[in-house]
Formats: sequence, C-alpha cells, structure tokens
Amino acid sequence: MAGCVALIVAAGRGTRFGGEVPKQYRRLAGEPILRRSLRAFADHPAVDAVRAVIHPDDLALYEAAAEGLATLAPVPGGASRQESVRLGLESLVDDAPDLVLIHDGARPFVDAATIGRVIGALAQADGAIPALPVVDTLKRGDGGRITDTVDRAGLWRAQTPQGFRFAAILEAHRRQADRELTDDAAVAERAGLAVALVDGDERNLKVTSQEDLERAEATMTATETRVGTGFDVHAFDPAKDEVVLCGVAIPHRAGLAGHSDADVGLHALTDAILGAIAAGDIGDHFPPSDPQWRGAASEVFLAKAADLVAARGGAVLAVDLTLICEAPKVAPHRAAMRDNVARILGIDPGRVSVKGTTTEKLGFTGRGEGIAAQAAATVRLPAEP
Repeated sequence: MAGCVALIVAAGRGTRFGGEVPKQYRRLAGEPILRRSLRAFADHPAVDAVRAVIHPDDLALYEAAAEGLATLAPVPGGASRQESVRLGLESLVDDAPDLVLIHDGARPFVDAATIGRVIGALAQADGAIPALPVVDTLKRGDGGRITDTVDRAGLWRAQTPQGFRFAAILEAHRRQADRELTDDAAVAERAGLAVALVDGDERNLKVTSQEDLERAEATMTATETRVGTGFDVHAFDPAKDEVVLCGVAIPHRAGLAGHSDADVGLHALTDAILGAIAAGDIGDHFPPSDPQWRGAASEVFLAKAADLVAARGGAVLAVDLTLICEAPKVAPHRAAMRDNVARILGIDPGRVSVKGTTTEKLGFTGRGEGIAAQAAATVRLPAEP
C-alpha cells in the first residue's frame, strides 16, 4: 500500500466526558462524532485508506458509526493513546504506506484544507502538524495565585492530524514506547525528526467534555426543540414466565402478549420519538401484520426511531418513561432499564428517566390484567426556514 493512510485514534474511554457511551460515539448534530472524523479523511482525494484504532469493547459502536464509509478493518488500541498509535502503526507494517496521518477521533471538524496542508508539508519534512499561535497571555500559578507570566512568543497550540513519513514515525514510536508523551510530534521530536508547523484552524476543536459537545452543536446550525409523547398497553400472557421492560427480562407470573417481544416501555418511547419528528407511529414502520417482526426485540424499533432523527440532522436530547402496573415492581430494575435505553439511543443515562407507578388497584392495570406505559421525548432538529 503506497501513498497516504489516515490513522484515526479512537480507543479512549472518555472518562472526563462522563456517561456510559465513549465520547467519540456520542451524536453531534445527528451523527456519531467519530463518523465525522472518519468521513473527513475517507472523502479526501490525497488519502488512500483510513483505519481506526478502537477499544475492543467498542466494535459494535464502531461498526455502526462507520457504516457505509470506505475504511479498513479497525484494530484494537492499548492502555494509553501513545500505545494505541503504535499498535495502529504496527498494523500497517505489511503494506507500509509512504505517509501516515494520525488524527484524534474526537476532532470532528477537521477540514480538507488542513489535511492538505499537512500532507503538502511532508514533501520537505519528516513530519508536520497543524497549529495555532497562542494569543492569550499565559500565567503560571500555584495554590490559586499567579507565580509568573509566561512569554508566549513562539508558542503554538498543536492540533491533529499530525503527518509523518511512515517508516520514520514507526521507528520513533518503537523507541519511545516506554515514555508517556502527549502527542506524536513529541515522539518525533525525541527521535530527532524535523517536524514542520502548518496553519491550523480554530474550528478544528477537540471534544473533551459535554460542554464542548454542546458548543459544537450550537455553532453548526440553528436548531429547534420538539417534544413528542407515546402511549402503549399490553395485556398479560399467562403462557410466558417473564416480562420484558426496556430490554430487561424480569421473571413474573406472566409475560406480555404482543407480536414482537411486547416491550411496552420501548414501544411507548419509540412512539414518543416518532411523534417528536411527526413520522407516524410504530405501526407505520413495523406493522404487526409483517411476519419479520414476530418475536423481534423492541430495541430495533427504538434504534430505528433514533436513526430517523439522525437522518434529519437531529438528536434525541432526553426521554422520560412511566410504567404503570401493580406488578412486577419497577424500582429494582430501574437502573438497568435506564442504562439500556441510554445505550440504544447513544445518550447519557442522565438524560433518561424511568419511573414506575400504579393505579391504586383501579382499572385493567389495577386488576393485574396488563401493563401500560407513557413516554415523552425531547428532540433537537435543524430549524426549518
């Protein structure tokens, strides 16, 4: 493999970001952050191949994020970013490209011009990075007090992609494997490689916190917020011995009757999201007359609703679900239900509410004949003109 390969580093767990879903898989204006990073390189005419370095536990998330993009099979990363980069480089040894671009998966706004400047600089240097001059006054502090003013002359803020001649950066990473360096340019510098500076871009920010994500979304487009509601009911089926609620199987004297797995909670949530975008109801998309949905896991329905939001450039912001029944008790399973809904929607569990209540022995739920659910979903969409 001659030419140029982009190595997208996305093996981190995003501990500073919080939540169950690593930050690179969070949605930004309807798409996973990582997908935007991958696409920037897959679409660039000077990049011949793209490979991601991911956490082994994230394969399913990665495959969903990369669906339809021309990328090489991902490889597992290591315990640190530096180790992940080295492992990614090692995976390219057999094909040995001339050039490699190393990019943070959580920088979704890199543009073609920045990529082109880095590649162009490699004609005259061993490495090249995009960077921005430091314009703010820098202070050194200790114990909450300023101890010194740092001369900002000659200081730059490094960005990615950082480009290198493949053989040179591979050897540099092998030699520096026992060190903890903050970026690949530092690895190259330790190895004595000449690294050029090219113009960076203020828009090429790295998403490291929820606040970064919110600012990024706010700058992309004007948006509007919509709310949808959903309601569903399923009767008990005494032939079954467990109830499935929000994807969690709960042993019970009876299950719920339905064409799919009869998950009343996920059905109500699906209708709430569809309602928020005026896209009909669950029966329009998954008619019970269609045999392919017989016994189907209802997370398929909820994921489809979220995908429809994403296809319109939107994002599911939060959902609220109330399960109405005398039994089984919801409280012991609430955390598992919330986490499962968050996983399906790709949002933080803190944006998912699951509650249980009764009707004080009144009505069909009070008589133990079935379970009802009502849900609300808040969705952000690009504002319509």
